[in-house]
This record gives sequence, C-alpha cells and structure tokens, in this order.
Amino acid sequence: MIEEKNILDEYGWFFTFIKENYSEKTLHDTLKAAVTSGNILKNEKRYNGKPMLEHGMAVAMIVGREIGLGRNSMVSAILHDALRVTINTIGTERISEELGKIRAQFGEEVAGILTGLSNISELKLNMEPSQAESFREIIVSYSEDPRVILIKLADRLEVMRSITIFPKEKRIRKSWESMNLYAQIAHKLGLYNIKSELEDLSLSQLEPKSYNEIKSKLAASEKERQQFIEKFVEPIEEGLQKAGIKYHLKSRTKSIFSIWNKMRKQNVPFEGVYDIFAIRLILDCSPEQEKLQCWTVYSIVSDIYTPNTERMRDWITIPKSNGYESLHTTVSAGNGKWVEIQIRTERMDSIAELGIAAHWRYKGVKNGSKTSDMWLSKLRELMSETTSDIAERFDAGYMMKEIFAFTPNGDIRKLPEGATILDFAFDIHSTLGCSCTGGKANGKAVPIREPIHNGDIIEIITNKNQTPRADWLNYVVTSKAKNKIKAFLREEQAKNAREGREELERKLKSWKMAKTIDEVVAYLCKFYKQKSGIALYEMIAVGRLDILSIRDVLQRWISGEADQERRAAEAEAERKRSNIMPEQSNDALIIDEGLDNIVYKLAKCCNPIKGDDIFGFVTIAQGITIHRMDCPNAKRMKMLYPYRVMAARWRSNSTGSFRINLRFIAIDAAGIAASITDTVSRDMKLNMKGLNISSRADGTIEGLISVEVPSTAVVDTLIYALLRIKGVQKAYRVNNKSNETN
Repeated sequence: MIEEKNILDEYGWFFTFIKENYSEKTLHDTLKAAVTSGNILKNEKRYNGKPMLEHGMAVAMIVGREIGLGRNSMVSAILHDALRVTINTIGTERISEELGKIRAQFGEEVAGILTGLSNISELKLNMEPSQAESFREIIVSYSEDPRVILIKLADRLEVMRSITIFPKEKRIRKSWESMNLYAQIAHKLGLYNIKSELEDLSLSQLEPKSYNEIKSKLAASEKERQQFIEKFVEPIEEGLQKAGIKYHLKSRTKSIFSIWNKMRKQNVPFEGVYDIFAIRLILDCSPEQEKLQCWTVYSIVSDIYTPNTERMRDWITIPKSNGYESLHTTVSAGNGKWVEIQIRTERMDSIAELGIAAHWRYKGVKNGSKTSDMWLSKLRELMSETTSDIAERFDAGYMMKEIFAFTPNGDIRKLPEGATILDFAFDIHSTLGCSCTGGKANGKAVPIREPIHNGDIIEIITNKNQTPRADWLNYVVTSKAKNKIKAFLREEQAKNAREGREELERKLKSWKMAKTIDEVVAYLCKFYKQKSGIALYEMIAVGRLDILSIRDVLQRWISGEADQERRAAEAEAERKRSNIMPEQSNDALIIDEGLDNIVYKLAKCCNPIKGDDIFGFVTIAQGITIHRMDCPNAKRMKMLYPYRVMAARWRSNSTGSFRINLRFIAIDAAGIAASITDTVSRDMKLNMKGLNISSRADGTIEGLISVEVPSTAVVDTLIYALLRIKGVQKAYRVNNKSNETN
C-alpha cells in the first residue's frame, strides 16, 4: 500500500510547486489523487522501468505550470492512467461504476474530464491525412469541456519529452501524430511554446538526420549569431533610451522544425535561410499607452534600418483569433541579411508565450477555477470557429478571406467572407443568435440571410419567441453558428422523441396489445417508412401521426388483416403493370404510373427540368404542379399536406427544352461578357434567352443568364464550361430570378 509519505518523498518537486502557487484544497486533492492513482498503478511500469504514476505527475505539472489550468485539471491528469488501467482490467461495462467512485471522491467536474480523456484515448489513428477529419470530429464532440483537449495536449507533450524510452514503431507513430495533429491544435490555441517543442521532438524521430544536422549547425553558428545581434541592436537601443521607453530585449532562434520546413519548401540549404532568428523588443508600459509606444518603437527601428513593407504584420490593431498581439517588421541589415523584429508589450508577450490563459493571469486573477472558467469560455469559441476541414485549417498555405464588421457600440468582429447577419448574431452570443429575426446593416433593415461586408455596422433584431429552424443551416457559414443551430435542433428532436415514446407506451398499455414496445416500433417504422424509432416518436409528438390511426394499423397487423390487404394490393399492382401500353405519350412526366390524362405544370418556385429529382403536388385549382425535391417549399408541403404529395419521374424518352437561369460572378474585365456568350451559344450550341449584367463594389460583375437546355446533365456541363473561362469566379443554377439556391 502506497501512503502519502511515499508520494511526497518521490514527487516532492510537484507538491512544492503546488504549495507555492495553489491553495490548501488543491494540495489536499492532488495528494489524495496521487495516492489513489499510485495504488492502482503500483504494478504498472513505463518502458524505462519507472512507475507509471511518474507520467501522470509530469502531465499534471505541465497542466498547472505551462498551460495554467487549475485543481480539477491537475487531479484529472494524475488519475487518467489509473482509470484507463482499471477499465482494461474490469471491462468497459463497469466504467460508470468506477466513475461513480471518482465522482464521490473528487467531484462531478473531475469525473466529466476523465470521461472525455477516456473516450479520446480510445481513438486509433492511422498515419494518413484522411484520419485528420475524424480526429477533428472527436475534438468538437468533447469541446463542451475544452480542458479535456488541453490535458490531452499536456499528456502528449510529456510523452514526446520521454519519446526515447519507446520502441521504434511507437516512436514513429507518436511523432507523426504529434507533428500533424497535436502541434496544430496547440497553434490554434496560441500555445506556441508547446507547438514548437512538439514539432522539434517529432522531427528528431521522423527526420533524425536533418534534425541533427540543423541542430549542429545552429550550435556552431551560435557565437557568430550573438555577435551579430549585439552589433545590430546597438543603434536601436540608443534610440529607445533617448525616447525614454522602458523595454527589455530578447533574441529568439527559429525552431529546428521551422528551419527544416523553410529549407524544404524553398528548396534551399541551411545557409539559405536568412531569418534564422528574430529580435523581440518587449515594452513596459500601461495598457493605455500600448499601441502608441509600439508604433513609436516601429518608427525608431524603421529610421535606422530599411523595412520590407511586404513583410509587415500588424496584429496589434486587429489581434489574431487566438489572442496573439504583436507588431512584426523585417528590416535589411546589409549584405543581403534580413532580420525580423517583433515589437510587443509585457502583456502581449505573456499571451504569445502562454496562450489565452495569459489574458487572465496578466489581469491578476489568481490561479484556480476562476482563471479556468474565464478563459475556457473563450477556448470553446475557438474550438468551434473553424469553417473548413481540419486538413485545410492546418495547411500552412491555406488562408481564408476575412471581413471585419462592427457592433453599434464600435466593437469589431472578425468573420469569414460570406458570413451573414445570422453568423454575426451567433458570433456575439448564442442566445442572440437563437432569437435573431433579422438585423440592420448601416441603418437599413435586412433579413437574417443577408451577407455582411467589410466595415458594416450591424445591429441585431431579436424576438423572445424566435427559435432556430433547420433551414437556418443554409444561411450560416461559421461552424459556431452551425454547431449551435444543430445542437438546438438535436435537443428539440430528443425532447420530441422522448415525449412521443412516452405517449406511445401509454397508449399501448391502455390498448392492452400483446406486443412489446420494440416489436410495435419495428413494425410501425416499416409501415410508415421511417428509418428509426426516433423519427417515428418525433412524428407522434408533433402530431404528424394520429394516435388513433396507429391503433388501427396495429389492430390490422395483429389480426392478420394487414397481410390480406398487402397481398391484394400486390395482385392489383401486378395486374396494372401487365396492362400498361409501351411509352408513346408526348408527356414529359409519368405520375404514379397508373394515372392517365393528368394536367400538370412545372412549378415556378424551383423551375424543375429533366434530370432533377421531382415530386407532384395536387393543388386546389390548378391540377398538379411539379417541384424539385430540393425546392425551398418542398419541406413545408410534405409536412403540412403529405396526402397531396404524389410520386413523379421523367419519362425516359421525353424530348424538348426547359428554360433555366444561371448566375455568375466574374472579374470586371474587357471581353468577359463576349467570352460567356460565345461559350453558351457557339461552344455549347444552346439558345440563350437573356443576359443581364451589373457591376459590384468589389471590382467584379454579377450576371444572370437565361438559357434553354434539354436536361440537368447539360446544365452541369455548361457550368463547368463557364468556370473554365478566365476571370469567372462562380457559376451556379438558381431557381428563378428572385429566389436563388446553390
């Protein structure tokens, strides 16, 4: 049995850190966790023969000292291996029992964090880029408590610091994962020190020859580099002292991975990488003076050395999304040498080193739960911000265009290009987004789907009775908005499903039918053509299935009448099929196979053409209208009037032409309209019925083409041909001139 004294003797370095930085409660709980974990892991060893508990204690140290999390996170770090070993011993079916014990000892938060860590540890990654997307999905699914992700980062960092103890195969796998996944997550969260260390340690295993070569060359040139820096900064320091600016100076050598990456991408040797180091000028000033002093220092530097304006980076006026603030300039030092200078304040430097946690550390908030709560809310937002696949997010060459808009109070909001009023509302707050009914852009009333533009002043209009709808997903581009809308819809679906099942169970009990709920649900799903019981329950809850009609269906099933009806229907269908004449009609559509002389018309709201998936809708006065399956009105019609919806398909040998509208956006250049008309009329040999073009404020033109085509296949070919024209940026089919859909 391992006791407290043994733990304190073995891991005194950790508990000294806790005593100096945390409360008595934290000391008590981390010590209790270490004793608990130590007894569970007493027979478990690492590859170097040392106790497995050593890993958990080292992870907890990273969590507290390097990332800045509090008590519950460190306790979870200490216990995570113990829970994993316990589950491997007793089986996953008893995990809730073990978590119950942890909950009783350490609280709900620790149990929740450990559940997330346990789930992530089960993820098995292949060393291929296609796994990145699935890993992203896991991260998002656990982003309700981002501490899970941060502790996992700390866990991986400790593993990489001990990487030499592992067998070669494990070293390669863990290094690949660290470089391609974990380092990129650290970068996203502003944990630059962790990112760089993970990349360097990974490179040492994946490319040991290159790593060692760069490392030795850096060591060999260290003295020369220091001499150059001392001479280079002399005039800058003189200028700062004359201006009375308080500062201190740091020089930072590029990480080995960064140098290797630049050599590889630019195809140059070590000597061809000119910006191997950067100078940091860190200013000591009040928050009110930060921007003024940073730009004053920039002016002093640019008076002494000639700056490269193309490599100027201003992250002070508009910080990066992860909180990074700094002013970067690259100046010529003569003889073909360029030096990067980073100008920032003490506060900015703290954020750059420690990530988002430094925002709150710097404000004097004590370590512990308050620190975590304040910056974890920001972290949740960051983890759901991405609007592209993780592979694209992590591609160094990938850069999404951004726009900046303002609230009426002047607060700036950064959003991706194409963001709408609804995106803006969710970006400010989820509650605001969920109750949004529209907005005002520069004082003008606009709908929720209205795109916002750079510099717009946006005011959000809300209604307390408004709730998200499924079609909102078509009006947003940010993942934050999409995730919140999906979460609300899932909650509504779960609520309806729960109510629907309870209603069905109550009725079955009162009807006293000799069937189990599972048998009944399986039959009803088949009868009503529903994919799952959840969908069936939801239909019952919202009234789309009448409970009395369900009773009739079940009574016919149990009595055997349903089987007789089914056999009679099959016989009638077979008789009709045998009497159908060969296709000779000039009608373009067949509706429900057996109906003759049907009057129908093509719906103007979605303008269907041959090749579109379609359905018929029986109108009161105009016969049957034919709609596309993706028609904006389809969902409403099918939900409100399912008995008026009829199956429809295109006759295979029908001929004729259909008018469709295509919208395009292109660069406003001479000859672009002629190229488009030539492509439509001369190359595609199609009859163009109209062309309208208008200029846009961003130097592009927007046009609407009306053209006759025989089928959707020709539409796809035409769109492809338009996109091949130099200068055409977008081309897509629209329902009609006033109602677009991509």
